[in-house]
Amino acid sequence: MSDSSVSAHIEDLVAEEHQLFALAEERPLAADEKKRLDELQVLLDQYYDLLRQRRAREEFGQSTDSTHLRAPETVEDYLQ
Repeated sequence: MSDSSVSAHIEDLVAEEHQLFALAEERPLAADEKKRLDELQVLLDQYYDLLRQRRAREEFGQSTDSTHLRAPETVEDYLQ
């Protein structure tokens, strides 16, 4: 997966997240919509992390072949 495809996937996830946020302004979200919003937020954390991994490896002239999505437990426990 290239940086541009990772970025495009992030944009798709963000668009879906924004749709759910807009829907939540109109009415309470259904249980499945809340679940999807939670899933999207975790996926976004994972893909942003993947993009950071790739860019860091590129910056130091290393191959990006070994980059991968980390487990939700890993990316969700990062300190901000």
